[in-house]
Amino acid sequence: MSQFFQIHTENPQKRLIQQAVDIINKGGVIVYPTDCAYALGCHLGDKSALDKIKRIRKLDDKHNFTLVCRDLSEISTYAKVDNRMYRFLKAHTPGAYTFILKATTEVPRRLLHPKRRAIGLRVPDNKIVQAILEELGEPIMSTSLIMPGESEPLSDPYDIRDLLQHEIDLVIDGGYCGTAATTVISLMDDQPEIIRKGAGDVSDFE
Repeated sequence: MSQFFQIHTENPQKRLIQQAVDIINKGGVIVYPTDCAYALGCHLGDKSALDKIKRIRKLDDKHNFTLVCRDLSEISTYAKVDNRMYRFLKAHTPGAYTFILKATTEVPRRLLHPKRRAIGLRVPDNKIVQAILEELGEPIMSTSLIMPGESEPLSDPYDIRDLLQHEIDLVIDGGYCGTAATTVISLMDDQPEIIRKGAGDVSDFE
């Protein structure tokens, strides 16, 4: 049976944030709000938690997972970024974007695209997940909470609890945060490439 935390969207309760981080550190899978939809997350190094997320969403090994970061200070640990690319990222974070970047050796192989050493990185504009990331001190491994056969993420934390309470460890109720996926931008080549149009504005890339 999963736990259910109602966390304030503007002033997240530190006690609940610490408990959420304890669950992540102990191998738990959580559902948490972002700036565009609810997402599934777990500890970056936990293979069993990652496998649980794959089972919930019926994902294969080709699925691109995302590292959700607190800010750009963590980017260089996990992705190869030059000065020009860093300025580009700084101009578009935090926000509803996932950036596909060349991964460093710090990224576990199981999180990488099987044919390219690429990883998705994201800095969400949401105070609850920002507080979790600050307390955790490292990124969360994450994917949108889109159930098999559906095209949009789940949006109601009570519905999420009813559906997944025996499969996950924590649902964080952070209110309604939308049903749009992120805009995905590839920075693998010289020019940014729009892979998927979502919640993030794409006018700068077209």
